[in-house]
Amino acid sequence: MFTFLLVVHAIIAALLVTVILMQRSEGGGLTTGGSPSGLMSARGAADFLTRSTSILAALFIGMAILLAFLAASKGNDRVDTSLARDPAPVSAPAPTSGAPAVDATGNAAAPAGDSVPLQQ
Repeated sequence: MFTFLLVVHAIIAALLVTVILMQRSEGGGLTTGGSPSGLMSARGAADFLTRSTSILAALFIGMAILLAFLAASKGNDRVDTSLARDPAPVSAPAPTSGAPAVDATGNAAAPAGDSVPLQQ
């Protein structure tokens, strides 16, 4: 049943996008006018599109709430671990003593990565 409602929700979303794109905006919509002597007048088409947009939006929101409720009430406490990765092995850092490193001449050496020698 959840899958069926999800498909209906997707159909409602597609219809909502279609109806919104058909509406006339300031620069003209996707549909170009046509003669007013057609099936519907320009005013009737605008009213129909406005009404259908509000109905489809209400259905979309209602279905979203219903699907969220159904998904939460399934009672599935199992966590999906299909995408889980094994953690990378962590290597222990080299032990350091509190004393600064000393080079062969007896001067204090700069830590790795520093290019400025230490002053004595």
